Amino acid sequence: MKKIKKQLAEWICYARYFIFIPPLSPADTVPVYELPPVTVVASLKQAVVYAEQPLSFTSIDREDLEASRIAEPKNLSLNVPNFLHADYGARMTGSIYIRGIGSRMEQPAAGLYVDNVPVLNKNNFDFDYLDIERIDVLRGPQGTLYGRNAVGGVMDVHTLSPAAYQGTRLQAGYGNGNAWKLQASTYQKPTERFAFSVALKHSSGDGFQTNSFDGSPADRFLNESGRVKIQLRLSPEWKMENSLSAGFVKQAGFAYSLYDEETKQAMPVNHNDPCTYVRLGLTDGLTFQYAGNVVRFSSTTSYQRTDDEMVLDQDFRPVSMFTLSQAQRENAFTQEFVVRPAQKKKWQWISGAFGFYRHVDMEAPVMFKKDGIDELILANANAGIQAVFPEAALLIKETRFPVESYFDLPAYGFSLYHQSTFVAGRWEFTGGMRADFEHAAIAYAGSTAISYRFSMTMPDYKPLSVAMPVRRHDSFFEILPKVAVAYQTGIGKLYASAARGYKTGGFNTQIFSDILQNRMMNALMSDLGVYLNGSEPPYNAETAVSYAPEYIWNHEAGGHFKLLGEQLSVDAAVFYIDCRNQQLTVFPPGKTTGRLMSNAGHTQIFGGELSAGYRYKNIRFKGNYGYTHATFLRYSSGNEDYAGNRAPYAPTNTLSLHGGYKWDVSRKRAGSILLDVSLHGAGKIYWSESNTVYQPFYGLLNADITFQTGSFGCGLWAKNLTGTDYNTFYFKSVGRSFVQQGKPVQLGAFISLIL
Repeated sequence: MKKIKKQLAEWICYARYFIFIPPLSPADTVPVYELPPVTVVASLKQAVVYAEQPLSFTSIDREDLEASRIAEPKNLSLNVPNFLHADYGARMTGSIYIRGIGSRMEQPAAGLYVDNVPVLNKNNFDFDYLDIERIDVLRGPQGTLYGRNAVGGVMDVHTLSPAAYQGTRLQAGYGNGNAWKLQASTYQKPTERFAFSVALKHSSGDGFQTNSFDGSPADRFLNESGRVKIQLRLSPEWKMENSLSAGFVKQAGFAYSLYDEETKQAMPVNHNDPCTYVRLGLTDGLTFQYAGNVVRFSSTTSYQRTDDEMVLDQDFRPVSMFTLSQAQRENAFTQEFVVRPAQKKKWQWISGAFGFYRHVDMEAPVMFKKDGIDELILANANAGIQAVFPEAALLIKETRFPVESYFDLPAYGFSLYHQSTFVAGRWEFTGGMRADFEHAAIAYAGSTAISYRFSMTMPDYKPLSVAMPVRRHDSFFEILPKVAVAYQTGIGKLYASAARGYKTGGFNTQIFSDILQNRMMNALMSDLGVYLNGSEPPYNAETAVSYAPEYIWNHEAGGHFKLLGEQLSVDAAVFYIDCRNQQLTVFPPGKTTGRLMSNAGHTQIFGGELSAGYRYKNIRFKGNYGYTHATFLRYSSGNEDYAGNRAPYAPTNTLSLHGGYKWDVSRKRAGSILLDVSLHGAGKIYWSESNTVYQPFYGLLNADITFQTGSFGCGLWAKNLTGTDYNTFYFKSVGRSFVQQGKPVQLGAFISLIL
């Protein structure tokens, strides 16, 4: 925490090098330009709207985001078919699953772009939405245009543009759980060439879970975020945008409860050591765009800085076993160039080049305490010793000792890509390819030290220290092709496509403390001249330090349709996915403290998606349904063979239904009442590869009523009105089962003012 606070002053100094604020010239020296219309929301990689492309997508605009109270990425869950951003742990842990593809740790399974800047660190995926203009969720691998880790899809987020919208927005809200939300933003355009915005947001609350050990809130949170955006027209052809955003998160998270698998009952949250997460993040993105008569060109440069720290009571019980403190400091740079034709012709194409560099320094010491030393170390060691010497015992002097771990993790990569679309009458043919290279390295330094005594032969304690240095590097080169064909009908477009995606390989940072602990025990037993049966783990620094890339082929067919005079829009798709070398989280057997990523699976996935939206006068309706059937063709963790079982953590069904109606109550003052009611559901969700534990299908009923007159608005909202009990996460630690329970009934009120 102290390290993070120190960085705040340093970042303020850094910021002036990355934010570009142009000086305003005197009026008599400013040249006059004939300005083309401003594009409100634009993805630099998409030449046409998504409804004209051969892919599955969901677009949510500002009106729907605000009506559905989508204030953070986890609120997107179930509003998009076959999409789940699990709400558990802390803001660094929520995993994204799209069409059965996901990851609980290490590399993400979906890409995230904010104002055309790629977010590289998975820990930053969960952030507060602040004046979002539109979110596009593209499903299926998008590797050809978006590259690494976009195996499940891409979330493309666009914030409000000060060049297109001017005004000041104020909002305040309060809800149960002592939840506060305050937001203020202003969008100004002093000249035809220059526009800027400043946006700030505060949210805090005590949460809904209580730690019964000391009565403290187990999921209290504080979030602060801000953004400064500048847009400048440099000439009739050139424009510039710079967006500087910062966010601070402080949580009492990881509200995990002991779970009885037979009775399916969760115990109260009860742990004696802190569980917290703190993050300070900064991102600056600088974009130049050129719009000529022949081509359009863009350059996007970004700098991303993350300082975060997780403190965890890893046994999640009121005993003193072991804790983890993981502090990361990351600097990352990205650069992307995109070029495409200026006009829509029979041959549409896009070409680009992308490069990145990131460097992570991480400290992750595990502190063993009295109960952990007795249960995890001495109990196992003495069982082996007493099989040979029944009256003897191993003793450790310390009541606590750290297993130190220091990581240095640099990585860089670059890629070239091209995609072309040819139009022949009603037919469109698309082909694309990306060449992607990445290099990653790890330098690890681990150590631990204890004082031990063998009661039968040693009158005094003897020091023992173990060190473990590891250095590795890996390189990956991948070719990511895509082909598609589309046919334009009288009511919409039909398409079929095939695309390859990959999730990059990496290093297992969360297993080293286990390896070092086992090395310490083996050194101790060797020193005593005793063989400890079963002390050798099924993994070591050579076999477990890294994991290979994951590959998928996605085959799908679908269509985008407009019916009833374009009042009804319908999107449908069916898909088949072959996922090989699947990266799966594996827990070593027994009472261990670590986990690792292993290429243990080969999974077959098929399913479908259906979305519909209808607007007629004051009536609005939206519905989404997704079905995913993911089965292991091969799964071998080294302990069990789960071939034929369903893949865990991805919901089989997702459902969302929205209905809205607007009453005009005052024509003179333009007064209106808006009512929005929605139902969201998901399940089954299998929690383990054995398929013995699962979350049945559950539904959440939400409602929102808003009164709007002129620039003033106020309203009431509710989530999970029926008080549905459900679990958002399940796992095992030290041989015990734990869950995190979903949020109960949530109620709140808000007021807003637009000036």
